[in-house]
Amino acid sequence: MSCEENDSECREALENLYVAIDNELAGADIETIERHLAECAPCLSEYDVERIIKKIVARSCHEHAPEPLKARVLTTIHTVSVSVASRQTGEPGLG
Repeated sequence: MSCEENDSECREALENLYVAIDNELAGADIETIERHLAECAPCLSEYDVERIIKKIVARSCHEHAPEPLKARVLTTIHTVSVSVASRQTGEPGLG
């Protein structure tokens, strides 16, 4: 099987690649991606490259973000999440 033959599955697998690498997908979703990777060499290659890059970056980054920066990032994430959720439900949000 090649990516051209199964483009929508490849697109979905690659979109979930980072989440899968971080082990943040539900078991069934991981199984679906693993099955796809077992059958699709181009996607498996992409997965391997991203996994290796993530490991190299993790080994290289030993600095910790200052607490004020962490607080600003978390506040921004919360604000964006509430804004997106309110748009989806039609309710007024923070943004």
